[in-house]
Amino acid sequence: MMLEPEVREVLDGASIAHLATVLADGSPHAVPVFVGTDGDRIAVFTDPESFKARNLRRDPRIALSIAPADNPFNPIAIRGRVVDWINGEQAWQIIDRIAMKYTGQPYSRELRRAVALIEPDWQSIGVR
Repeated sequence: MMLEPEVREVLDGASIAHLATVLADGSPHAVPVFVGTDGDRIAVFTDPESFKARNLRRDPRIALSIAPADNPFNPIAIRGRVVDWINGEQAWQIIDRIAMKYTGQPYSRELRRAVALIEPDWQSIGVR
């Protein structure tokens, strides 16, 4: 599924997203994440051993909730699944591009990070 233009605009901005994954017992796990795009996929990065990474490797389904910084009462909701993991220099290029829009600087190389690429299955703009 292609990203809706309004969804892409929010994803390419600096709004914080909340990523929901599924824990091993089936309960939800939600955390705030920096988010961006890579083509028509959504990119998030994490420690490869974090709860969210382990959850996503076991069950790739996700939900994202984003309250745009310029209009938090017009939320974006996305459901989809992780379709690829990127590591190494290719991952750092994506991570730095995302980090720059939030912090104005590249991301610290002191921490291990991997990029999850998400293909959206459903997108919603505004309260429904």
